[in-house]
Amino acid sequence: MRIYSHFTSAVTPGDRMSASPSRTAISLPERIRAASRRPPSLGGAVPGAISLAMGEPDNDTPQQVVEAAVRALRAGRTRYSQITGSPDLRQEIASHLAHSQGIEVGPANVVVTHGGSAGLAATVLALLNPGDRVLLPEPTYSLYADHAAMAGARVEWISTRPDGSIDLHKLAAAAPGARMLILCNPVNPTGMVFSKADIEGIGAILRDHPDLHLVSDEAYGDIVFDEIAFTSALALTSVRDRVTLSGTFSKSYSMTGWRIGFLCATPDVAEKINLVHRTINGPLNTFVQDAAVEALRIPDKDLHALSARFQRRRDRVMQHLDGLDAVSVVRPLGAFYAFPRVHSSLSSVELVQRLADGGVLVRAGSEFGPSGEGHVRLSFATDDVALEEGLRRFTNVIKAL
Repeated sequence: MRIYSHFTSAVTPGDRMSASPSRTAISLPERIRAASRRPPSLGGAVPGAISLAMGEPDNDTPQQVVEAAVRALRAGRTRYSQITGSPDLRQEIASHLAHSQGIEVGPANVVVTHGGSAGLAATVLALLNPGDRVLLPEPTYSLYADHAAMAGARVEWISTRPDGSIDLHKLAAAAPGARMLILCNPVNPTGMVFSKADIEGIGAILRDHPDLHLVSDEAYGDIVFDEIAFTSALALTSVRDRVTLSGTFSKSYSMTGWRIGFLCATPDVAEKINLVHRTINGPLNTFVQDAAVEALRIPDKDLHALSARFQRRRDRVMQHLDGLDAVSVVRPLGAFYAFPRVHSSLSSVELVQRLADGGVLVRAGSEFGPSGEGHVRLSFATDDVALEEGLRRFTNVIKAL
């Protein structure tokens, strides 16, 4: 696939036949490579190292979800599902969102996707054109920039405040002419949970700029700490026609390998996204959708127990980091990451290598945006024994710098 780069000089219709594709065309893989901050070794293992690098819960998928999939398989639920997704699952997602957010949501608002990533990619491809500007408050999940590159769009990084909150003044200044704002909340990699005031401030910016669309990635929305209230972008009822929520079963239900997610948008936007998603992916696995229905029936108290477990690990991480003179960190309020800044002469990539040499794997902060330089991302979505040993190794390396 090739498109003409928006960075080249304009070509008039009469000149198109004589324009040289070899000079102006940029292939899709080239665009992604140019935009991506993600390491080519993502997910790689080092023998003997403790990995605090990956965002995958350590606990197994709940047994009742597994059993639902087994029942579906034994019942022959292995054929193509409807191209728009299982009606039962779309209804269950709609009911779940309506209950949790206190708003009206129906199946027409829901798109079932091959994991959160495929849903985000379909959203970007459905709503953006080459040359469109995309605003990314950062540090943030690095895949968004890759998705924007797929659409030929231009990313503009908007650094958050030192405390991790949204800089609404910077965002408002960048909003004129922008087509999309992609928000990660709770934030991968910092663990920040944006306040109700931050979310309402974003809503005000959307009201002032009617061409701006908000995509809110709320993959970690069930994992919040310290009894704080999580405010979903779906609360922005006055601009709901320009808000798309992205969700996934991966984090809350430990279903990373099942590859099932969803989007919530107005019916017309949902139809556009679903058209792109189904064109790329085709129908979803039938038995996986049956399992996802069962996941949504897990009691809220079990999700609260999950948050409590990660909060205990967050507290353990903070005990280690707070004791290091060379480290400063904003206390995570959700998700399962810490994003410490290491005060040294080393770059983020060099820090990652030094820590790997010391037997602990983390991610480079520079992967998550320009202001991530000097930071590393540390995941505490691992078992307690591995976490404690990983933190011990992390501490030893930092003290030796």
